[in-house]
Amino acid sequence: MGLKGNGKTKKLIELVNEAVEKEDGDIVCIEEGMKLRYDIPHSVRLVDSSMYEFYGYHFLKGFICGLFSGNFDITHIFIDSLLRVLNLELDDRMEEFLVWCDGFSSREGVKFTITISADVELATDVVRKYF
Repeated sequence: MGLKGNGKTKKLIELVNEAVEKEDGDIVCIEEGMKLRYDIPHSVRLVDSSMYEFYGYHFLKGFICGLFSGNFDITHIFIDSLLRVLNLELDDRMEEFLVWCDGFSSREGVKFTITISADVELATDVVRKYF
């Protein structure tokens, strides 16, 4: 989490490449647009959120469940700039979504790495738990 331009996407790219080398399952990366198509390996399933008109956290939860139910080999889901993907502002629903991801991760063995473009000072204690 941090303001635009502080290196979140660069770090995400490094983590995607590391996951490809070390993990034995399929990897998914969700972003708005296809800016990362040349920065991450072709083996990663790159999802352009603008193609699916994401309508909030409930839609994203259903989308993630659909991805996983169609492919139980997914081991890691990356989301670049969560608020931009959903075209939303920072609010309490983001906290609820992160808690949901944590539970999904525990149940299904899927890791999540999510970047959030927002001032880190605005993060609640619950959100900070995932830093």
